[in-house]
This record gives sequence, C-alpha cells and structure tokens, in this order.
Amino acid sequence: MSIFRGIRKKKRKKEIISQGIDGWGSQLNSSLDADFEENRRIFRDLFTDCYDVIFHPFRVGEQVQAELIYIQNMSNVEEINENVLTPLMEKKVDPRDFQTILERRLPISSAKPVSTFSEGAQALTMGNALLLIKGVAGALDLGMNKWEKRGITEPENEPVIRGPKEGFIESVRINTTLIRRRLRTPQLKLKSLHLGRYTHTEVIVAYMEDIVHPDLLEEVIRRLERIDIDGVIDSGYIEGFIEDHPFSPFPQVLTTEKTDVVTAELLEGRIAILVDGSPVVLVVPITLTTMLQAAEDYYSRYIPATMIRSLRYLMFLVSIALPSFYVATTTFHQEAIPTEQLISFAAAREQIPVPSLVEALLMEFAFEALREAGLRLPRIIGSAVTIVGALVIGEAAVTAGLVSAPMVIVVAATGIASFTIPRYALGLPMRALRFPLLILSGTLGIVGMLLGLFAIVVHLCTLSSFGVPYLSPLAPWQKRDLKDVLWGPLVENGPAPSRAFSLQPSEGST
Repeated sequence: MSIFRGIRKKKRKKEIISQGIDGWGSQLNSSLDADFEENRRIFRDLFTDCYDVIFHPFRVGEQVQAELIYIQNMSNVEEINENVLTPLMEKKVDPRDFQTILERRLPISSAKPVSTFSEGAQALTMGNALLLIKGVAGALDLGMNKWEKRGITEPENEPVIRGPKEGFIESVRINTTLIRRRLRTPQLKLKSLHLGRYTHTEVIVAYMEDIVHPDLLEEVIRRLERIDIDGVIDSGYIEGFIEDHPFSPFPQVLTTEKTDVVTAELLEGRIAILVDGSPVVLVVPITLTTMLQAAEDYYSRYIPATMIRSLRYLMFLVSIALPSFYVATTTFHQEAIPTEQLISFAAAREQIPVPSLVEALLMEFAFEALREAGLRLPRIIGSAVTIVGALVIGEAAVTAGLVSAPMVIVVAATGIASFTIPRYALGLPMRALRFPLLILSGTLGIVGMLLGLFAIVVHLCTLSSFGVPYLSPLAPWQKRDLKDVLWGPLVENGPAPSRAFSLQPSEGST
C-alpha cells in the first residue's frame, strides 16, 4: 500500500503518464506556448523511462535554441539529418515565421504545425519527428515516419491456382495503395478514423462513392465511432463490435487478405474496413452465399466454375449433416439401409462396446483435436502430425475395436467436405454445430436431425449483416441476383450491374 501512496505523491508528470494519451488532463490539451524550456520539460516528463525517444538539441542559424524529438527506429534519421538539421543549422532563419521555415528552409511536404501537447505526443508515437524552437508558440510535426514492414506475398490462407497472388500486409498505407492501383478513380473514397484510447490505431473505411448505399455507409461509420476500448491490435477486435448478432456462431463480416477480393466487393457496393497493423480486411455487408464463393470462381470459365460451385454447396451440407445421418440410420432406421450394406455395418460394429452416438462423438473430438494440433504446431511438422496422427490413431482404434471402419470413413469424408469451404470463418460454426446435431440424431433419429437443421435454417433467416438479410437473395427472393449464386459467373458484354442491397432496419451490435 505504501508503494502506491508513494506513487501518488510523485510529481505531476507521473500523474500525466498514468492517465494515457486521451486522459493526460487539461495541461496536455492546452496549447504549446512560447516558453521553450517549459515545452521541453513537459515532453521530457511525458516520455520518462523511454530509452528510444531521442531529444536532440541544436541551434537554428547558430543563434536560436531548438530541439528535435523523435523515436528511434520509427523515424527516418537520414531524412531528418538531410532535410531538417542541415538546412536549419547552416544559415540564419527567422524562427518566428513558421511559413518561411516550411516553404524556404524545409523541403518536407508533410510538415504541419502542432498547437497542443497531446497532438505532439500523438505525432511522436506515430513515428513523426517534432521540432521545438525557442520563442515560438507551437511545434512542427515532421512526417518522417519509417519502420520495417514485410514484403507483399501471397496469402497462405487463400491460395489460388489462377488469379492475382498479392495480398495485404500490416501497413495500412501500403494496403490502400494496393486498392488504389486497381481502382483508378476518384470515386474510391478512403475515410480515416482512429480507434483505441492508447493505441490510436488508424482505421480506413474504403467505399465507392457512386455505388455504395448511403444508409449503409452512415451505419458503418456510426458503429465504428462508438467503439471505445483501450486498444485495437487487429481487425478482429473491431469485428465483434460491429456485428448485428455477436452471439451467433455464423460470421457476419467477410475477412480476406486478397486485394482482388476487396476490389470486387467494393465494386458491388460493399464497404471495406482496413486496420493498421493487420493484413486482414473486413468487408460488409455479406450473405451466406458470399461466404461460399471463392475468388477463383471469377477467373474460371462458366461451366467449370458452375460445377465447382455446385460441388461446394453439396460439400457444405455434407460437412454438417453426414455424421448425424449415419448415426440416425444405423441406430433408428436400419430399414433404410440396403440389406448387404446393413450386414457389413453390423459385422464391423460387432466388437464395438459403445453405441454409434458415442462412437461418432469420440471420433469427431479426436479429429478436431488433430486439426487444432496441426494449426498450433510449427508449420514444418504441423501437417505431418495431422496426417500421420489421423492414420495411426484411426488404424489403431479400428484394430483395437474402439471404433468401426465405417465410422472412420464417415468422419474422414466429413473432414474433407469441410475443407472445401473457402472461408475458414464459415467452417468454424459448421464444426461446432456438428456436435448438437449428432446428439439430436442419436436420441431422436432422423426426426431429431431434421429438427436441428430446421432450427439452423430458422436462425439463418433471422440473421442480417448491416441490415442485409443473411440468406439474400434466396430469402427474400431476388431473382436478378441468383445469376451469381446458383451458377458460376458469366462474363457478358457491357458493364456489370451493381449490387443493390435491400437494407432493413437493424438494431446493430450490442
């Protein structure tokens, strides 16, 4: 207790630091005055115990005191030396005339005046350099940030055989440039926001001005502006705040790392949300059919794309219903199985000590555990552990009489079907809903499975994404949009019609 009492008795600088950037009090929100020493002292107090913050004193024109503040490895030191220190130290400059310094002495297009301590502190944490000059009420924010970033590569989670391979990275500036390179029009708008009391993470809202629905844009901005949290580290932090139904297992926001996917969605009237520090871009609104479409569908010919999309829809149903159907038929509806096949199933299960429901649950748990282990292990050995583990455990379980061979085949087929879902976020609810469906089918038979599927469909009918029905254009029925749902996309002459979303009132996220 004495430690905290001692902290409270520290100087005012400790009180300022403890409150954070947005809560530094009235002094930081006050204006920078002409007291050079006081300005220096406050900034030094704010960044006490920050070894990477450099305070470089020098003289302007060999006569006026000045100080340059920047963060090491976040500011471009070479540019600072060449374009700031050298021009100001060589010849005499009137330090009271900021406009003269900007136009004649500093060849920096991004420099701008700073009037408050909080603006200066935020500029420093963004990687910019801050220039203080004695006798001047204010400071200069020199936009010279520079930090390391990885190169543009193909997203590992969204591989394609044919199509663009470039993906987003953690720099929001690079990401917006990638979109600008594809959409060469002033109709592409990029609205900047800052979220997080401590991180001040830059969030970009991208949309096509002449295509986007005005009500949709207003709702997206409203939901983003009301987010009040300490920090935004990844776009996943924002996703939970802007969903219509945060407690639903189904995703209501499309996540992607591919630039071509974001470009295509913008041209359909959707809105993209880019977060600095995250390569994953959020796209809203979405529908269930959107989550089942792959980017490669639009780069293939019409007939192959239609066949692959139809196969994907079928595998979507198989991934959730196949184990339940097998358990229901072998437990309650043996008459639906051909006699030869039923005898084969009975012989395979002759030595199994548990009923089909328990057997299926055990196999599903084992399969999910192996899949999770493969994701969390180092990439070099993760795939090997998953494949070898599945083969060894499956063969050992059948030999030991713990599970039957047909059950292993059913679970393996279900896992393969789930891999055909192009969006990982949609595969997660399918894996989770498989277990309650198994319990219903193991206790009530086909009737229980159908009741579970009916409940899932009813839940999907109640969902919406920013006012757009989740099952649109199937429910409500929109005939003109079925062209890109039931069949593969067909390229026609002339411009493609823009998607006109049917917005409905929504209460928004809680």
